[in-house]
Amino acid sequence: MFNRVILVGRLTADPEVRYTAEGIPVATFRLAVDRIARRGAERQADFFRIVTFRRLAEFAQSYLTKGRLVLVEGRLRTRSY
Repeated sequence: MFNRVILVGRLTADPEVRYTAEGIPVATFRLAVDRIARRGAERQADFFRIVTFRRLAEFAQSYLTKGRLVLVEGRLRTRSY
C-alpha cells in the first residue's frame, strides 16, 4: 500500500508543543489548504491537523508561526469519533 500526502497551506495558529512521559516533544498545528475554486465561486479551504515528533517538533516550535506558508509531506490518517 502507498500512503503519501503533500500539503501546502498556512498555519491557523502557532504550534502547540507538549512532551510525552519519556520527554519526547510532540508539536501539533492546523494547516489551512485552499481548494481550487471555479470561476466566480467563493474560495474554500480544507483544514488538516498536523502532528510532528522529536526534532521536527522542536523545529516547528522555533520557526513556525500563525499565517506562515509551509509545505508538509507525510502520511494521512483519519479518525472516527
